[in-house]
Amino acid sequence: MVPGEENQLVPKEIENAAEEPRVLCIIQDTTNSKTVNERITLNLPASTPVRKLFEDVANKVGYINGTFDLVWGNGVNTADMAPLDHASDKSLLDANFEPGKKNFLHLTDKDGEQPQILLEDSNNMDDSVHDRFIGPLPREGSVGSTSDYVSQSYSYSSILNKSETGYVGLVNQAMTCYLNSLLQTLFMTPEFRNALYKWEFEESEEDPVTSIPYQLQRLFVLLQTSKKRAIETTDVTRSFGWDSSEAWQQHDVQELCRVMFDALEQKWKQTEQADLINELYQGKLKDYVRCLECGYEGWRIDTYLDIPLVIRPYGSSQAFASVEEALHAFIQPEILDGPNQYFCERCKKKCDARKGLRFLHFPYLLTLQLKRFDFDYTTMHRIKLNDRMTFPEELDMSTFIDVEDEKSPQTESCTDSGAENEGSCHSDQMSNDFSNDDGVDEGICLENNSGTEKISKPGLEKNSLIYELFSVMVHSGSAAGGHYYACIKSFSDEQWYSFNDQHVSRITQEDIKKTHGGSSGSRGYYSSAFASSTNAYMLIYRLKDPTRNAKFLEVDEYPEHIKNLVQRERELEEQEKRQREIERNTCKIKLFCSHPIKQVMMENKLEVHKDKTLKEAVEMAYKMMDLEEVIPLDCCRLVKYDEFHDYLERSYEGEEDTPMGLLLGGVKSTYMFDLLLETRKPDQVFQSYKPGEVMVKVHVVDLKAETVAAPITVRAYLNQTVTEFKQLISKAIHLPAETMRIVLERCYNDLRLLSVPSKTLKAEGFFRSNKVFVESSETLDYQMAFTDSHLWKLLDRHANTIRLFVLLPEQSPGSYSKRTAYQKAGGDSGNVDEDCERVTGPVGSLKSVEAILEESTEKLKSLSLQQQQDGDNGDSSKSTETSDFENIESPLNERDSSASVDNRELEQHIQTSDPENFQSEERSDSDVNNDRSTSSVDSDILSSSHSSDTLCNADNAQIPLANGLDSHSITSSRRTKANEGKKETWDTAEEDSGTDSEYDESGKSRGEMQYMYFKADPYAADEGSGEGHKWLMVHVDKRITLAAFKQHLEPFVGVLSSHFKVFRVYASNQEFESVRLNETLSSFSDDNKITIRLGRALKKGEYRVKVYQLLVNEQEPCKFLLDAVFAKGMTVRQSKEELIPQLREQCGLELSIDRFRLRKKTWKNPGTVFLDYHIYEEDINISSNWEVFLEVLDGVEKMKSMSQLAVLSRRWRPSEMKLDPFQEVVLESNSVDELREKLSEISGIPLEDIEFAKGRGTFPCDISVLDIHQDLDWNPKVSTLNVWPLYICDDGAVIFYRDKTEEVMELTDEQRNELMKKESSRLQKTGHRVTYSPRKEKALKIYLDGAPNKDLTQD
Repeated sequence: MVPGEENQLVPKEIENAAEEPRVLCIIQDTTNSKTVNERITLNLPASTPVRKLFEDVANKVGYINGTFDLVWGNGVNTADMAPLDHASDKSLLDANFEPGKKNFLHLTDKDGEQPQILLEDSNNMDDSVHDRFIGPLPREGSVGSTSDYVSQSYSYSSILNKSETGYVGLVNQAMTCYLNSLLQTLFMTPEFRNALYKWEFEESEEDPVTSIPYQLQRLFVLLQTSKKRAIETTDVTRSFGWDSSEAWQQHDVQELCRVMFDALEQKWKQTEQADLINELYQGKLKDYVRCLECGYEGWRIDTYLDIPLVIRPYGSSQAFASVEEALHAFIQPEILDGPNQYFCERCKKKCDARKGLRFLHFPYLLTLQLKRFDFDYTTMHRIKLNDRMTFPEELDMSTFIDVEDEKSPQTESCTDSGAENEGSCHSDQMSNDFSNDDGVDEGICLENNSGTEKISKPGLEKNSLIYELFSVMVHSGSAAGGHYYACIKSFSDEQWYSFNDQHVSRITQEDIKKTHGGSSGSRGYYSSAFASSTNAYMLIYRLKDPTRNAKFLEVDEYPEHIKNLVQRERELEEQEKRQREIERNTCKIKLFCSHPIKQVMMENKLEVHKDKTLKEAVEMAYKMMDLEEVIPLDCCRLVKYDEFHDYLERSYEGEEDTPMGLLLGGVKSTYMFDLLLETRKPDQVFQSYKPGEVMVKVHVVDLKAETVAAPITVRAYLNQTVTEFKQLISKAIHLPAETMRIVLERCYNDLRLLSVPSKTLKAEGFFRSNKVFVESSETLDYQMAFTDSHLWKLLDRHANTIRLFVLLPEQSPGSYSKRTAYQKAGGDSGNVDEDCERVTGPVGSLKSVEAILEESTEKLKSLSLQQQQDGDNGDSSKSTETSDFENIESPLNERDSSASVDNRELEQHIQTSDPENFQSEERSDSDVNNDRSTSSVDSDILSSSHSSDTLCNADNAQIPLANGLDSHSITSSRRTKANEGKKETWDTAEEDSGTDSEYDESGKSRGEMQYMYFKADPYAADEGSGEGHKWLMVHVDKRITLAAFKQHLEPFVGVLSSHFKVFRVYASNQEFESVRLNETLSSFSDDNKITIRLGRALKKGEYRVKVYQLLVNEQEPCKFLLDAVFAKGMTVRQSKEELIPQLREQCGLELSIDRFRLRKKTWKNPGTVFLDYHIYEEDINISSNWEVFLEVLDGVEKMKSMSQLAVLSRRWRPSEMKLDPFQEVVLESNSVDELREKLSEISGIPLEDIEFAKGRGTFPCDISVLDIHQDLDWNPKVSTLNVWPLYICDDGAVIFYRDKTEEVMELTDEQRNELMKKESSRLQKTGHRVTYSPRKEKALKIYLDGAPNKDLTQD
């Protein structure tokens, strides 16, 4: 198969049948950052003319042929970068295209101008598929809607050329299509635009950035005069007080219309335009109630800016067929009878009445909102009604005007009977704007109204109420979201246009009819579900009145301030165009430079005009890297560089006057290479780098000194032989080539000896950038097999050695705290390798230190041998550890009596305590780092199968889970475990648990099985490390196991490896304990830091557990106590017994075993209560760095069985506005009735008056007393606790309860504000929000001062 023209696979037989080779062309469009990653593939016959190639590319990408260039993309020399001739009749074969291979081409700008979009060349716009498209448009710049080339988001080049319609589009910021539709409609309204132009902005009175009318003026001027295809609306939205997040909020266009009109009215107060909105858009109607017995009528005048029309009557499955039908329904009165009778002031009784609305006055610009968004009470979701509703191009409103008022004498009677409160008043159809006129109240007579003259002339208006449609705002999508665009008729040429964000196109009357909605055929109630989702949402009509119908102001008719504004905007646009031209001709490429003094690689971006010469670019880079006072300019040059491979591709000798655009291959959005500002010393000469060369970093190896020198760089050719390469290196490093051995490191730990003299470097695996090791000596090592040679071992060690910084304990136990140095005894074959470098201390104390360390080493050896003998007996080994450590003494005891006393105290502690020999020492260390609470889980074991519920987050704490919900451990299945019997465990639990024994079955240290490199040096750390701390700089083979590494550290720490712990230090000084002794240090890297802490290390099957105290009624309910060690197979009671002395010594807590319990801790939430007979690993899943709660009991333990359920209850007293302390309630089942009974018992509230709700969030589920009464889900209608919405399946859930007969305290404003402050302070201290509320839709607001007011006291 071979690639075809449409990226499909073409059978090979077709190619053979044609008996003509084909050329595979891959074209990359580099003219635009949006398309730089796109590829066009064409598979053409070799005889195809180059001219035809350009035509095919133009059709494929949607550009006009002749407005772009094609340049070779796989050539190296700049001579190959000349563009192809788009008019050439040469065949592809004659034009140097290679059949059967990939021919890479770059599509570039022609003469510095970006390609023109093919769409703009269309002459017959009425017949084009694109212009007839109504709805969300195809991708910007595509041909029709079939192109698969251009990105969906419009490119910047697409907004540079104005549409052939003469109109300018608006850029969609993200979801601002609703705003664009309204702005274009207002712009295309002559009366609004002309009035806006007459308003003059006074800069001395207001900030132009926050002035909404001024920014609308600027926008309209740009829409009328700009040469761009589309302009931005960010200045307008900024004047609304919106930030960038508002662009991602979609709102209703009708809501925006009303909010914007309100804002404009506020801004235009005390100006000539103060009443502009009312004059253009405001109408009046009468809301009346008429008694059917006496004819008396009460009424009120309301104003409106738009008329909301229902699509379907309430409860009906049939939609109104037309706007006229919906208008008739809008004014159709309803009869108030039966229980809805109206109290007539004249009859003095309740009577049947007619209630309805009558239009008194229609505005000049009539706005109709089609209420397509509704609420489905069956599914309880918002829905969109897509039913068909027609609307005429001309609408006669004379049939809807009220003429009855002039004829009926009853209307002369006025009343303040409160008609508004009688009946329904078509509340489902009324807009909020109907009652926004506070100056007109019900019961005002027409004859006394100041507007009587205007209102009481319906007869005169009746003949002139013909309205013509000029704007249709269309919504495409669902109730959950969609897209707005506007179809607008121009009053200049009577032509309809589609304004769809940045695209403006001509449309026809047929396209307007498509927005009526609906579908063919009838589907009953669900017909709208199958209809098109693109339909009209808002209609705007203009009254046909030649005396009032205005035309747009021409440029020469502009007021003077608008002419000045036009001039300023033109100058800004020209300046932007010039800047854009500069940007389009600026090469932007990564620039690197190795600082000649600091020896660090610096990075920047070089922006240089394509016409600047290389010499000028070097000067710019020289200044950019701040080298003026470091090195002369003539000691710098720019070279082509590959930063990824650290490879110098070529230098530019003799091209100092060549333009950068030519050197770099043109102006591109991205380059496949970088530039390096290379420097030299004044007495050095720059080396020439030629294309095709490879770079080799050469490290010289000294076998005698066992050192590897820093690299020097040489350049070679891939076709050179190994012999020629040796000669080249011999000249560079002055070593004899005859005895030279060269080792190539192709990748990590892959060493290859170049042993075949005639083999080329390419055959040996050399690439652009290479690393070799060179050794030239006359030792016998030369004759050995490479993998057995000293050279291989040295290089293998070099490749695997890392440097670590180890922080030793502040004070080692006993006399070891005074130790200043360590030196290994000469005849010792213990843990420290012979390659361990001597660490020397002060000269005066050298002899005594040697004696001390020799004796201590012998003690450690004898202890290790004794452990081997007693390794099979766990109890005896435990006692051996204690006694052996007691026997380690130091000669320094004779000099330092205080140290001797300290040591005796330590010995006494060891004799009387558990095997946790250094628990107290470790605790003192954790006091210093209480925030980190000492040890945490090592990152190496985060994926352990037994560690999923102790994963740590960035704050060194467990990942929080919902209160009462847990998918792990005994929690999820505790109610069924009693019937399951013993839990099945894996055979590999010991390995997966994250702990391993330090010794194998034979007692031999695993670290001694294989030689691994280890070297330690004293290191002077930063001042911030504190006094008394000692650092080691350790070079170690990272293939060493953690167990062996700890044994190497024993002499430096002064205790056995089983009595100290290793913590890996991460960013922000977070520490995680490394506990997997059989794992290597392969996860460590150079310069990692390690902290050593005293304390017994874990044995096989043991786990380190962090114990926290649960204080349910304290402000901070979670308090860290200590680190403990629990073992597999241990019962909960046994762990409690071991905790008691530790709690007494470390925390000062005197507890008896029956007066406290342990329970699961999930984040800060208390969970399952662990019963004394539970066994770790069998009944309770346990893992490394596990966390548990310790809870002190007030009385005897009530939890006896796993079938019981313990919840924490808290009474809410609304009459006192306070919460009582927590009380535990133990239930025998998950019955709601039992919970009510228990709550009634402890509170004294009658059972029938108990109401309860589950707490939300993390324990203690705090909530403001101002919100608790209404925000919680009180009294859920369930019979068991383990179903929605409670889901209480485990211990520790929080239950609030109250007496439903208790009334809420009435608060004055002052009391409420005071209580709000107290609650805010209380909840902020506990880390809880003041209120709880689900996410709400964001209301649309326009801020008149340019920014929202942030009231911190409100949510």
